[in-house]
Amino acid sequence: MKHASYNDGSRDGQLVVVSRDLTTAHFAGGIATRLQQVLDDWNFVSPQLQELSQTLNHGKARHAFPFEPRQCMAPLPRAYQWADGSAFINHVELVRKARGAEVPASFYGDPLMYQGGSDDLLGPTADIVCTSTGHGIDFEAEVAVITGDLAVGTTPDAALEGIRLLMLANDVSLRNLIPPELAKGFGFVQSKPATAFSPVAVTPDELGAAWQGGRVHLNLESIWNGKRVGLCDAGPEMTFHFGQLIAHLCKTRNVRAGSIVGSGTVSNQDWSRGYSCIAEKRAIETIEGGAPKTDFMQFGDTIRIEMKGLDGASVFGAIEQAVTEFEGDLPDDERRGSDTRLGSVPTGATRA
Repeated sequence: MKHASYNDGSRDGQLVVVSRDLTTAHFAGGIATRLQQVLDDWNFVSPQLQELSQTLNHGKARHAFPFEPRQCMAPLPRAYQWADGSAFINHVELVRKARGAEVPASFYGDPLMYQGGSDDLLGPTADIVCTSTGHGIDFEAEVAVITGDLAVGTTPDAALEGIRLLMLANDVSLRNLIPPELAKGFGFVQSKPATAFSPVAVTPDELGAAWQGGRVHLNLESIWNGKRVGLCDAGPEMTFHFGQLIAHLCKTRNVRAGSIVGSGTVSNQDWSRGYSCIAEKRAIETIEGGAPKTDFMQFGDTIRIEMKGLDGASVFGAIEQAVTEFEGDLPDDERRGSDTRLGSVPTGATRA
């Protein structure tokens, strides 16, 4: 099944079921009005939605309408939890090598993870609104899952059974704000603005053979200002699969239905596949030439993130965002923070 939340003016949107080819949709109001309702009572509600999905895919749904991604909010516009991992150790190795730092041995056996804001998640075409380009605006193309209820101490294998839906994420980072925040020893706040998600969230069976071992074995494409900069394989090089990430989160607490867990930046050892965030490109440039050459995003820049299935069709629809300037009043020190010269941007400004 494929689900989306249409913007109806409410906080949580209106649940729709979307056809496999992403061309048509049908309101699910007779079954559930919001995706969180489905997650709260999955075993009872999801079979009813499955019937509607089959009817829609067969072209027999009487009240179907053309699916429009621009009408979509995030599949879960606000969630009980958003926990983002850093499951691709190659990304960690690159950014640390660029700043001359070793990767601690523990990183290879225990996932990195941070807890982000989940009260205001963005739809696939919402603008990335920033107050200053001097903050080092960066996209991060990721895969994410939505869980059901999971108990404290859940094992990785059991955690895989608790995955209800998958989607794509753009976990935007403000790279120049990260080092001073991490230096405080208390994690991210200002350096991690709202995360955007793909138009639809899909059940694992929609991926077919591409869903193996808690990993999505498909290419994740990133197109920055109309140019493809990344076509990274999200499967084999994912050091920690989603079951392991969820089990890490469950180690000392319950995880409730509607929790979102991200993979972190998708990254490959083969540099010819490009990159899923600018920080990684800058790290490669530093390793090769001693200094970064690529600047972070500017106002007016665009980013498109998409994943196609084994049949070549889009699985989740595309995240398509533009970077825009915040139009409200700002303190003078924020106005002065708009220096975008390459020399002002730290090479290793990343959470890894």
